[in-house]
Amino acid sequence: MKCENCGNDYHRTMTVQLEGSEARRFDSFECAIHAMAPVCPHCFTSVVGHGVETEDGAIYCCAHCAREHGHRGLADSQKSRN
Repeated sequence: MKCENCGNDYHRTMTVQLEGSEARRFDSFECAIHAMAPVCPHCFTSVVGHGVETEDGAIYCCAHCAREHGHRGLADSQKSRN
């Protein structure tokens, strides 16, 4: 089966389905990330981890980038310091 991102015809493709959308087929996690990960509107990094989501649904890679775009009240998770 062919990867929808790179076109590689590979016998061990995977399917990825997001929130009930149509399943998509990829030959690697790298291709799936490239095709499906949201992109931070501030630094243009693919948001592969948790990221932060604003009230209006924008997804940023971190709270710093969200603040740079004027969103307040968001914080990245931090380890407790003992």
